[in-house]
Amino acid sequence: MNHEVHIYTDGAAKGNPGPGGYGVILEWVGKPYKKEFYEGFRLTTNNRMELLAVIVGLEKLKNQGTKVLVVSDSKYVVDSVTKGWVFGWEKTGFKGKKNPDLWLRFLKIYRKHQVDFKWIKGHNNHPQNERCDELAVMASQQKELSVDTFYEKEADQLF
Repeated sequence: MNHEVHIYTDGAAKGNPGPGGYGVILEWVGKPYKKEFYEGFRLTTNNRMELLAVIVGLEKLKNQGTKVLVVSDSKYVVDSVTKGWVFGWEKTGFKGKKNPDLWLRFLKIYRKHQVDFKWIKGHNNHPQNERCDELAVMASQQKELSVDTFYEKEADQLF
């Protein structure tokens, strides 16, 4: 598939759970156009931020049916999609699975585009992955952090 857009993503959390953030870079293939996005949360997990980064990147696309390559260092996200696990989880209503709110949000936007995934090793001098990591860490360290409402509600029920 000839991709129109490359989306690079990364998530971070200090403490896991703890303060976290995501970083996203959107690059249009063959054009010098690039956008960066990031956001920090006061209490979340690394996997939630890895998945949210992909969701936000896909949600930023304006044209339905866009051919996209998502590049991520998250085995959790990449394997869940490429190995088809998330589609099985969906059939069982995500029973016993973590992050059902984000997986449902992911599936909704995923199905609007033509998405391929590529896993890369993190912290391996990949320029866009390194930049996404910088954005995610920076976002997690901001003074004003967003609330990951679903996670905090879920955490309250566990403790």
